[in-house]
Amino acid sequence: MTTILLLCASNVMMTFAWYWHLKFPGQALWKVILISWGIAFFEYCLAVPANRIGYASGTFNAAQLKIVQEVITLSVFALFAVFYLGEGLRWNYLAAFGCLVGAVYFIFQK
Repeated sequence: MTTILLLCASNVMMTFAWYWHLKFPGQALWKVILISWGIAFFEYCLAVPANRIGYASGTFNAAQLKIVQEVITLSVFALFAVFYLGEGLRWNYLAAFGCLVGAVYFIFQK
């Protein structure tokens, strides 16, 4: 559970690091890059321990960690796109997300 919570927190930070500036197109690129790097540093401070804890504990293998990470990333991004950027979700986004849920199912099969 620690791994999942850390991955969720790190993904919130990384989503902001990558996309917050889209609402501020007038800002200088060098500024948004530096700010994004600063945010990403703290994201790494969560993501690296999350992966280490999940892998070292034997809870997840590397492939499982990656697939779980992608599902969390897209879930966080969908919420970010709707609530921060004001974009809508379309049916094909949900269909793609369903495919990822299928990937989670298959990656955890023995």
